[in-house]
Amino acid sequence: MYKRLVLPLLFRFDAETIHHFATSALKITLAIPGMHWLARKLYTVEDPRLRRTVFGIDFPNPVGMAAGFDKNAELVSELGALGFGFVEIGTVTPRPQAGNPKPRLFRLKADGGLINRMGFNNKGAGPATSRLSSLGKSRVIVGGNIGKNKDTPNEQALTDYLLCFSELFDVVDYFVVNVSSPNTPGLRDLQEREPLTRLLQALQTENWSRQTPKPILLKIAPDLTNSQLDDIVAIVAETQIAGVIATNTTISREGLRTNSQTVTDMGAGGVSGRPVRNRSTEVIRYLHQQSGGAFPIIGVGGIFTADDAREKLEAGASLVQVYTGFIYEGPGMAKRICKGLLV
Repeated sequence: MYKRLVLPLLFRFDAETIHHFATSALKITLAIPGMHWLARKLYTVEDPRLRRTVFGIDFPNPVGMAAGFDKNAELVSELGALGFGFVEIGTVTPRPQAGNPKPRLFRLKADGGLINRMGFNNKGAGPATSRLSSLGKSRVIVGGNIGKNKDTPNEQALTDYLLCFSELFDVVDYFVVNVSSPNTPGLRDLQEREPLTRLLQALQTENWSRQTPKPILLKIAPDLTNSQLDDIVAIVAETQIAGVIATNTTISREGLRTNSQTVTDMGAGGVSGRPVRNRSTEVIRYLHQQSGGAFPIIGVGGIFTADDAREKLEAGASLVQVYTGFIYEGPGMAKRICKGLLV
């Protein structure tokens, strides 16, 4: 019913506008007494075969919501009620920022994809921390995806990452260092071996100073070469971070079915959804093979079905995340994937 009736109606409106409308409607609906419980009954699959223990955390199932959907930690409880085993908030920056000018989110309907150039629009680390604190310990597992403010030069980026890390430390279960978004000018330069090693080592030093350190993961772009991926394997070993998220959005427009002029008119931004599926799986497989399975990988990119998720897991991922697929598949998506993984 969602794809036949609801999706065509939603797709009549601007993508970002309808995102805010739909998420507000979800919050309002699940705030009605009894609706949160009912949603969990309808959408959650509880089966011990789905459980995973990854980087020391017990996940009820391997299907998570990727960063970008809940930038400000406003939907953690609601997404948990829709069957997700974990939710990654952000990308969070130290200070609030508006992001890039609108319009900045576009649908590639013929491709099952999106183009976005959001630019880390969020309300800042402080408000996100407050909202997560109010949820208490009964909430779903939460990852904190952290980045730098747009006006912070790369030479000072470490300060921003450390500020976010310290602010969120007590309210998230793991961290994700995002240096792979194509929508903040110069950010991907931090993926180069020397600056990335310095950044991760500094975060790990701060992490290890805590009584109970948290897992730190690195989110990488699908556009890295094999040589750069080899560097990632070496950096993970050198800095002893917990793992990698593969992958973020791609700047490539290769192979899109959408009219080329339409894509050009949409402008710059990262492509997500089905167009990045194959490349993200290739990256996962390469990292897993080159490292000998030395670290966990969270697979993300083009997951719409249980078969898509299984493809990532068989390539070497320990967990998977969705975002664009959720837009196209609707609220029962996590449940369908979980049930399909049990077959």
